[in-house]
Amino acid sequence: MRVFIGFAMLSHGYPKLQMLLEGGKIDFYDFLGLGPQISLILTIIAEFVCSILLILGLFTRVALGFLIFTMIIAGFVVHGSDPFEKRELAFIYLSVYLLLIAYGAGKISVDYMIEKRKRASDW
Repeated sequence: MRVFIGFAMLSHGYPKLQMLLEGGKIDFYDFLGLGPQISLILTIIAEFVCSILLILGLFTRVALGFLIFTMIIAGFVVHGSDPFEKRELAFIYLSVYLLLIAYGAGKISVDYMIEKRKRASDW
């Protein structure tokens, strides 16, 4: 589930990364009052960078924190006045991220390998 949802979110983050790299006028929702460019960069960090970390299972809970925050903003603020059909996808991602943060990255992850190595070296 972690790998699938990570790749699914990459499909939302990659177009935003392209928008930033094109260098044109940035028309993006300013959710923190820091300007649309900073808001776009923070969203790219969450949706693109943190999705890659999620796929790898590296710093999973930290990455999920950023993703959860982003989906809360998307579902309740950016699309807050939209009909449910517009907000539904953000809520689906949010629910999966909440499950993942509760259960962790799983045995096939970099986090698990790091933890396993730490336990092996403890006396």
